[in-house]
Amino acid sequence: MNKRVRVRFAPSPTGGLHIGGLRTALFNYLFAKKHGGDFILRIEDTDQTRFVEGAEAYIEEALEWSGIPYDEGPNKDGGYGPYRQSERKDLYKDYALELIEKGHAYYAFDTPEALQQHRLDHEAKGKTFIYNGHNRLKLDNSLSLSAQEVANKLADAKPYVIRFKTPEDSEIHVKDIVRGSVSFKTEVLDDKVLFKSDGMPTYHLANIVDDHLMKISHVIRGEEWLPSLPLHLQLYEAFGWEGPEFAHLPLIMKPTGKGKLSKRDGEKGGFPVFPLAWKESMGYREAGYMPGAVINFLALLGWNPGTEEELFELEDLVALFELERVQKSGARFDPEKTKWFNQQYLQKADNSSLLEGFKSQILLSYPDVEAALVSDISLLKIIDMVKERAVFAADLVSLSSFLFQAPDSYEEKAVKKQWKEQSPNILKDVLKLISNEKVFKGPSLEAAVKGYISDQELSFGAVMPPLRLALVGALSGPNIFDIMEVIGAPESQKRLKKIIETLA
Repeated sequence: MNKRVRVRFAPSPTGGLHIGGLRTALFNYLFAKKHGGDFILRIEDTDQTRFVEGAEAYIEEALEWSGIPYDEGPNKDGGYGPYRQSERKDLYKDYALELIEKGHAYYAFDTPEALQQHRLDHEAKGKTFIYNGHNRLKLDNSLSLSAQEVANKLADAKPYVIRFKTPEDSEIHVKDIVRGSVSFKTEVLDDKVLFKSDGMPTYHLANIVDDHLMKISHVIRGEEWLPSLPLHLQLYEAFGWEGPEFAHLPLIMKPTGKGKLSKRDGEKGGFPVFPLAWKESMGYREAGYMPGAVINFLALLGWNPGTEEELFELEDLVALFELERVQKSGARFDPEKTKWFNQQYLQKADNSSLLEGFKSQILLSYPDVEAALVSDISLLKIIDMVKERAVFAADLVSLSSFLFQAPDSYEEKAVKKQWKEQSPNILKDVLKLISNEKVFKGPSLEAAVKGYISDQELSFGAVMPPLRLALVGALSGPNIFDIMEVIGAPESQKRLKKIIETLA
């Protein structure tokens, strides 16, 4: 690429950031970093009626948590600020007036009531009202009025908007990086408002002006903005500016049925649709997902790396990412697959990175636990023992609960199947055996018990299941001898005595 790659993520601060928005930010980031370019955060807050307090801070925190920081933005000036459109509002009117001077835009004085009446009249006739070349000369604007009438209205401070003058009976052609050749007929387009009566620009004008002034090279955004593309292309042409390249990303579809993924789908299916909690809605962070796992599954929603591999670190994604490999059709969201990704990342995580959170949860759940059992050495061993079966870090607590609290009952089905007539005597022998062990470590305990099994010509099934029942209360769990080492000799002996007394 000849020009420097500069891309922007431009959300509106109107609420929580949907993961579809986070994916848009991610694809912009990956593309920028792949080409040594800049990733910019711009807050598009021209519609003050929809502004929500705290939403901008939420967006920044979500990007930071996800590990995709911006190079320029509201709190990181790169020489192209301000990065909030509300702080740039003095810029836009001059550009709107420039379009009027060039004949590409006009003043429109129509009242909301008059426009509503036109819509109702058209509906009554089975038609749709579109403000464009079909009827603009019959409406109240600077194209239908004399120059003097326009001057009088402006002098009298009559409310007005500035509309774009859509060319009539022409066709617009553009190459979209994701969708290929796209064309639009201008006869079905309306004359969009560029500048509102409250003195603020609409999204369309501000978007184009800012992209031009910030030297944006590529606009990578969601498919829902595709209908805006013809106006944006015409605005670039009207200003005489070279436009950026466009790429419209596919929608993220709901798990079943038709339509894009919504907050309601998440509430119904019990899974998050926000990176962080927003209002009453849970986020991926609060649900226990690791940032890398979220970024990994989002990257594969609509993009194909060209291999069968599914697990990628962020630097791998940067190296592999190409917009040409983004699919056109919607990407189906799979909540179970997101859990699989988190499980994979949890398995890869260094145990020491999980220690602090695990320790605080254990101390909260078992305040009277023995100090030796919650030493860092013991807890790291416990994490290693149970991590394989965990999907979330919080699962480590439930998977290891039997280590911190002796079973007070035994799984009924397991007892019926595995507790035999000889089980009490076998466990008495094992109890003697482990009581004589001077080095109470997993390998030596395993050697002693297996030696006993061999000497007595017993089956493993006669010894190991009852032993596991004694220690865990069920037939699940990690290596038996690791369990005994962690809980220690006195506790191991105590549990064996208890099951013998309870079930004998």
